Amino acid sequence: MVHDSPERPTPVAKATAKPRRGSRSDLPQDDLTLDTSDVDPESSAAEEEDEARLPEASEDSTETVAEGTLSVGHAAIENAVRLAPTSPGVYRMLNAGNDVLYVGKAKNVKKRLSSYARANAPLPARILRMIAATTHVEIVSTMTETEALLLEANLIKQLRPRFNVQLRDDKSFPYILISGDHWAPQILKHRGAQSRPGRYFGPFANAGAVNRTITALQRAFLIRSCTDGFFESRTRPCLLYQIKRCAGPCTREIDFPGYSELVREATEFLSGRSHAVKELLAAEMEKASGELEFETAALYRDRLAALSAIQSQQGINPRTVEEADVFAIHQEGGYSCVEVFFFRTGQNWGNRAYFPKAEKSFTPEEVLSSFLAQFYDDKPPPKLILLSHEIEESALLADALSVKAGSKVEVSVPKRGEKKELIGHALTNAREALGRKLADTATQSRLLEGMVTTLGLPHTPKRIEVYDNSHIQGTNAVGAMIVAGPDGFMKNQYRKFNIKSEGLTPGDDYGMMREVLERRFKRLLKPPEGETAKDGAKPNESDKADDESFPQWPDLVIIDGGRGQLNAVREIFGNLGLSGVSLMAVAKGPERDAGRETLFMPDREAIKLEPRDPVLYFIQRLRDEAHRFVIGSHRKLRKKDIREAGLQEIPGIGPSRKRALLHHFGTLKEIERASIADLGKVPGVSAESARKIFEFFHAQPG
Repeated sequence: MVHDSPERPTPVAKATAKPRRGSRSDLPQDDLTLDTSDVDPESSAAEEEDEARLPEASEDSTETVAEGTLSVGHAAIENAVRLAPTSPGVYRMLNAGNDVLYVGKAKNVKKRLSSYARANAPLPARILRMIAATTHVEIVSTMTETEALLLEANLIKQLRPRFNVQLRDDKSFPYILISGDHWAPQILKHRGAQSRPGRYFGPFANAGAVNRTITALQRAFLIRSCTDGFFESRTRPCLLYQIKRCAGPCTREIDFPGYSELVREATEFLSGRSHAVKELLAAEMEKASGELEFETAALYRDRLAALSAIQSQQGINPRTVEEADVFAIHQEGGYSCVEVFFFRTGQNWGNRAYFPKAEKSFTPEEVLSSFLAQFYDDKPPPKLILLSHEIEESALLADALSVKAGSKVEVSVPKRGEKKELIGHALTNAREALGRKLADTATQSRLLEGMVTTLGLPHTPKRIEVYDNSHIQGTNAVGAMIVAGPDGFMKNQYRKFNIKSEGLTPGDDYGMMREVLERRFKRLLKPPEGETAKDGAKPNESDKADDESFPQWPDLVIIDGGRGQLNAVREIFGNLGLSGVSLMAVAKGPERDAGRETLFMPDREAIKLEPRDPVLYFIQRLRDEAHRFVIGSHRKLRKKDIREAGLQEIPGIGPSRKRALLHHFGTLKEIERASIADLGKVPGVSAESARKIFEFFHAQPG
């Protein structure tokens, strides 16, 4: 779908060609993708970089193209040229399996396709591979070249064609929202559609930056962060009021005009008028001090300190740049890193590193140009975009983003002054981020090679799968699989399995593991008839990696347990007829002491590694990541059941106490958050009942 397009694009042509005999082309068939797996926004910048996979740099090879020949591709494109319009549009090249290989746009589609159809044209090897695999071409006509650029970016993100640079950036950026649908506005973190009334400030690079800013704003402006339900149920101020992070509007500790003034000051600060706000607070502090109201003066002092803390955390803040996104790209050793900084209201609201995957022949300008169009496909552009490198279609990109934003957007490469300094700062961050990622990747490769030597594996594992399960006395049982490879944890490959077997004895870990492994590997061996996988993919394709260089089958399977669990898995694999997959079980040390684990492998004595052995540390990381993922999945499942069942499941708590709890706390979520002491303050709830309620919500899964 085209953003702000005047008319719906109209399909114009579809040309096909049947394969015919011809010589094979000695061309490589490696893929070109751009991977921007992010990160958990809650994590630090270093953790964000860990979550972004740094892919292998690909080079031209001399493998034979199996999907077709150059003659077949040229014939298909020649057919398309005869029907192609001379106006702007978007074209898609497809193979015999109807998979989209490439999406491109052109001001003159006929002229662009003609350049592919010439048999002796001096084209790059990756373009020749694409032509050799092409059997038909589809064309969509657009009104303008600007519309074609927007449509091209949208289709690339939707279809993820094999030969395009791809931006896989599914996570939306977080914003700060000061709500506008309540007399006492709330400050909170927000993602997604901006449908709730209020003022939105952002984007921030990650949720950690938002959380730190909100905490500091609460100290500075005393705005509430509680939900409306919690607010309405209060009869006395909560802990945030006691620690001076809320003005207490819920119990009228502050009147409406006073609270409205605090909200106005916070809005002014986030809107870029921070200097005026700080001057006002400083004047109020001096006034209170002169009138010997030292307690009031101390309150203003603390608020000023909180505002200074926000700005110190933001690092570099420009003097002359009000609103801009800064993009800097650094290439080294065949790899690229794009660093993005967000500046809004004259403040630095964070940065994020992306790690593109592209052939070494791609220049920084080409990578950056492909990156930008897709980056803003689902994000509002700022007034100014600053780049470290000149891109070929900067004017066209500016026009397209102006159409999308509904206001003028400027794209420029600064040559001097403060804007040039911002680019230099971003380039430094890009260079350092890529250096850290290269070092991490090298370390990962050494660890995988060390596993071969230490564990006697037949070859260096490219895909490692680790399995664990979790439950509380057999309830809400869930299994999980995490995946690791040469580039670290592959989070887009993680899977969770809600245990469905009805005949399982509560706590039967063997039975749970059997169900998980059978469901996982039966899908690979022979998908169930008529079953569909996530997003409509065929079952036998749903577990494939997005990067075709990453294998679908594991080289090593690790399970949490001892010799018994290992033998059970061997039996399961034997029943399924699986071979060629190495197995290992990791048993915890005495008293669950990390560093004293025992490793079990088929037909071998137990292995005990030195506590400081890097391979043992690596195995611990894999095991702990699986445990973290399965515990998180279990808790989400259990919380969902608790929310659906309300308070009915808590033993020994009758209807009157449940009503008292809801009346006191407002919502089930706030009851879940409450401490034993807070629960004990509810009328009719004894200390023993408070303990039972707390343990019900905080029971540790097994």
